[in-house]
Amino acid sequence: MDLRLPAVRGLRRGAVAAVAAVVLVLAGIGAWSAVASGDAPAVHRADRVMDMGGGVRIDTSYFTAGSAGRRPAVLLAHGFGGSKDDVRGQAETLARDGYAVLTWSARGFGRSTGRIGLNDPQGEVTDVSKLIDWLATRPEVELDKPGDPRVGMAGASYGGAISLLAAGHDPRVDAIAPAITYWNLADALFPNGVFKKLWAGVFLNSGGGCAKFTAELCRMYDRVAESGTPDAQARALLQERSPSAVGKDIKVPTLLVQGQSDSLFPLGQADAAAKAIRANDAPVDVDWIAGGHDGGDLETNRVQARVTAWFDRYLKDEKGVDTGPAFRITRTGGIDSTDGAALLRGASADSYPGLESGRRTVPLAGREQSFANPAGASPPAISALPGLGGAGGLSQLSSLGIGVSLDFPGQYAHFDSAPVRDDLWITGSPTVTVHVASTSDDAVLFGKVYDIGPGDGRPVLPSQLVAPVRVTGAKDGKDVTLTLPAIDHEVQKGHRLRLVLASTDLGYASPAAPATYRVSLKGGLTVPTAPGVTTAEAPLPSWVWWLPLAGAVAAAALLLTGRRRTTAAAPDPALADVPLQITGLSKRYAKSADRYAVRDVSFRVEKGQVLGLLGPNGAGKTTTLRMLMGLITPDGGEIRVFGHAIRPGAPVLSRVGAFVEGAGFLPHLSGRENLELYWQATGRPAEDAHLDEALEIAALGEALSRAVRTYSQGMRQRLALAQAMLGLPDLLILDEPTNGLDPPQIREMREVMIRYAAGGRTVIVSSHLLAEVEQSCTHLVVMDRGRLVQAGPVSEIVGSGDTLLVGLAADIADPLVEKVAALPGVSSAVRTEGGLLVRLIPAVEAGGSPVDTPEHVASAVAAVGPAEPAASAVSPAVSSGGSAEPVVSGSAAAARLLVELVRLDVPVASLGPHRRLEDAFLTLIGGSA
Repeated sequence: MDLRLPAVRGLRRGAVAAVAAVVLVLAGIGAWSAVASGDAPAVHRADRVMDMGGGVRIDTSYFTAGSAGRRPAVLLAHGFGGSKDDVRGQAETLARDGYAVLTWSARGFGRSTGRIGLNDPQGEVTDVSKLIDWLATRPEVELDKPGDPRVGMAGASYGGAISLLAAGHDPRVDAIAPAITYWNLADALFPNGVFKKLWAGVFLNSGGGCAKFTAELCRMYDRVAESGTPDAQARALLQERSPSAVGKDIKVPTLLVQGQSDSLFPLGQADAAAKAIRANDAPVDVDWIAGGHDGGDLETNRVQARVTAWFDRYLKDEKGVDTGPAFRITRTGGIDSTDGAALLRGASADSYPGLESGRRTVPLAGREQSFANPAGASPPAISALPGLGGAGGLSQLSSLGIGVSLDFPGQYAHFDSAPVRDDLWITGSPTVTVHVASTSDDAVLFGKVYDIGPGDGRPVLPSQLVAPVRVTGAKDGKDVTLTLPAIDHEVQKGHRLRLVLASTDLGYASPAAPATYRVSLKGGLTVPTAPGVTTAEAPLPSWVWWLPLAGAVAAAALLLTGRRRTTAAAPDPALADVPLQITGLSKRYAKSADRYAVRDVSFRVEKGQVLGLLGPNGAGKTTTLRMLMGLITPDGGEIRVFGHAIRPGAPVLSRVGAFVEGAGFLPHLSGRENLELYWQATGRPAEDAHLDEALEIAALGEALSRAVRTYSQGMRQRLALAQAMLGLPDLLILDEPTNGLDPPQIREMREVMIRYAAGGRTVIVSSHLLAEVEQSCTHLVVMDRGRLVQAGPVSEIVGSGDTLLVGLAADIADPLVEKVAALPGVSSAVRTEGGLLVRLIPAVEAGGSPVDTPEHVASAVAAVGPAEPAASAVSPAVSSGGSAEPVVSGSAAAARLLVELVRLDVPVASLGPHRRLEDAFLTLIGGSA
């Protein structure tokens, strides 16, 4: 159905005189200004107020730059509560890139008049068509035919929706790039029949109050806010203002940018848009950014660059432009140890996977549970805090493992999974089916999935998102399949998933009448894993190019300025054959006098060693590596490589090769050409590159002559390793070298590291794959919270007799775990796969003998007396001589521990020393990974 006014349709194809009849230019031809930026062409801006009829005037700005000639046009729309001034910077950038750019303040915002219609087809959408009519009259705008300019549209939130709506209503729109916006406004504000009251209130107030909106919208809001329940009329009113109403008519190339930190317009809105537009055979790319309406990083520069590339491809018809992957996600991976900022990393896929790909079921456990909907729905549970996200955003905190959600006891049911056996990356919308019964006719539930760390880890709600659902006819009981919020979240090995169904939430309207709900499980939690998504290629780090040249550049600069160089510390002859010695190394966070990223760290690495650098996010590993490579300067301590003190540009760095956070390559060049170009950039002789040896390491065969853009992720990783090995450095540093590799490729990488060190060189590898570290490394350095926890051979750390694995015949409650941790002689007790990991206080600390032989242990076990029959009564496997694990420990304290476990009624199935690096690692850092 065409909702445009007949007068607008006629005007769209009219002549210049017809357009002039509806355009009122104040102050003659408008206010012109020119903005210069260095050598870039000056940007000319013309401000005009255009008469849209009916007393509505729209304030506009028109930007052009460069030489005369026709060019495509771009309409830039602003967000709700803003004005045209919000997009001026992007408009000037696009103008310099060769576009004619028109910005405007929507009805009711800025200096524009009229009432806010929430992108009413007969209001704001009609205004856009008139703006396109005006662009068609401009001599500098390229035309597809008379009255039809080549034009694209972009905007965020409110501006993103008008981009989609205009593309559906006006066929002259040629490409769009909407961001963090809605597809169906009724679904966004009334999800599953539940009123999103806090965000609706934010909408109303940021628009200036009810008087600024059209009368029908004001009446609708008052009605729904008072009842707390959206009605059919309210849904219909918002749906006709939604892009979904004209979805079948949106047939232009569309770049959809959606925020992961967004409880207003979550990822499902972009998913619905992508499916509908792709069904029209239009090109669609999807980009999930780290920020959104709840805060976080909006990645403005990257997104605007991608929008420009999108328009270059589909408006300028530049077919060679790289518009980016069909699907991209920004992932938050810990914090930058130097400044505390969130670390962002991209992942991508060749096609958009949707929200349901790669589904697997995670079993949940729990009996039927009853809980209350309190009178007045108060106090409410808390997930997101709409409008209060700020620059960082609560949802971004959740991606860093900091939980801020709150559920009130007695107002929710919960069901837990067992600890996951392997890292699980959820990308999309989990689903679960539950049976709901209520003492009231209707029930409103709020579903959410928490990530629970090992032991009593703090619950973390990914992106602070919750899914509401209204269950009608709940008195007789009803099976309900709940689609939970779409997220991109990694559940680490050993963590549990917890499904929570709450009766209240701060952001939503719940029934005011008290009621009791009963909920039981009807199946497990089904989670999507998007197996086609892999770590995106990182851009070539700048230090790859400037690090080898830094010394020469610094020397030249000092000569030119006449400055004296600071005298470097003299080499230490005693360390001439030692690849690395770190002494008292410290680095404070930026702008902090007492917060340390690394504090008083000391260790030494010898020739032939493969050293594993381990620690949880924020442990200080990356900061240590950056100081080691001379990229940042320590605040205290010293680093010496082969006796030479490390500083930026130190000559000894030529003996160091590094592969940190993935290498970037020029995609149009072959693998061999990339390696040759990199070596040329170092300025060193070609014969010193040992290129043939590096190519043998890469094992890429004929692929070396192909363009890198054709490489798989595994091939890129191998090429990056070969690049780090150019020159056969004596010290090789590898940061997560197995990211994105499949098991055979990981095995190959492991063998390369072992062979490289066997030749008398040294390898330092930082990795989160503990099983791989255990197989490939000879020595370990474990860090936590910036400090050194333990260093030594792998065999010593893994085989420590002070840590025991208590196998359990049945799970035990958290209070009992705490009692075990509080036992005499016990340092800590944490849950792990298969039981409890108990770390004993070392014998020397406890005042005993530093070493207990097996004979000592056997006699101690025999001497415990009552423990043996008690153990048999609880768990015969402990004392039997069958196939169960024997009671063996590295200390007589193990026998005493067994007695205490039996006394506490712990269902012991086995007791023995741990033999896995993962167990040792968790013990060393207290389960904080």
